[in-house]
Amino acid sequence: MAVLSRIDADSAEPIARRVFRVLRAAIVSMQFRPGQALSEQEIADQLGVSRQPVREAFIKLSEAGLLTIRPQRGTFVVKISVKQVLDARFVREAVELAVVRKSCETITPAGIATLRGLIAAQRETAEDPAPDRFLELDEAFHRAIADAADCDYAWRIVEETKAQMDRVRYLSLPHATPLKRLIAQHEAVAEAIAARDPARAEAAMGLHLREILTSLPELATRFPDLFHDDGTAAPAAAPARPASRGRSGGRRVA
Repeated sequence: MAVLSRIDADSAEPIARRVFRVLRAAIVSMQFRPGQALSEQEIADQLGVSRQPVREAFIKLSEAGLLTIRPQRGTFVVKISVKQVLDARFVREAVELAVVRKSCETITPAGIATLRGLIAAQRETAEDPAPDRFLELDEAFHRAIADAADCDYAWRIVEETKAQMDRVRYLSLPHATPLKRLIAQHEAVAEAIAARDPARAEAAMGLHLREILTSLPELATRFPDLFHDDGTAAPAAAPARPASRGRSGGRRVA
């Protein structure tokens, strides 16, 4: 089992919430592999907490679709479901396209500077073989757009639905998706927002969020032991979208 760092006893955040975050990160980053059995007591010992917050975190992770709790048999990391990945991507795109459109109206100069600063930090990670830091910055980028649009609740919806997507994204970075491509897509989104061009921003965000459709088939084939056979075939490729002219005169993919 993965070795986890002890929980900070001085933090004001509730212990169960901190345990949940630590375990979710370990599952997403494949420290806990799909199909692996988890022990409440072992995790509690590693984190330096009682079993109660671990049990609460297990329940929340089960509700998020990352763990399955089988009475008298144990708790197991759920294998990746292609159907759940596709469902989460659909929901995430619907929410984030609305958010990015609103951000074009409400973002401040400071908000634009934040997006550009996050992209600059992402460029510094482009040659790092470990994707963890990029994923943190990627999350911060999307969250910053939601903050700029004053859409905290919408972002919470995205966070709750994208757990399965996050595991595929983690796998895709070293194996299927070049970081430089994702950074270029972030740049396109940020510059469209800075230009206050909602049609271009929406198109750029849609293209970015459909990137997972390109990597998913390759990953499902390369790592069959990590995926649950739920009868849903991974798409052969990201669906082609007809190009049209956005209001700014540039090419639009939407």
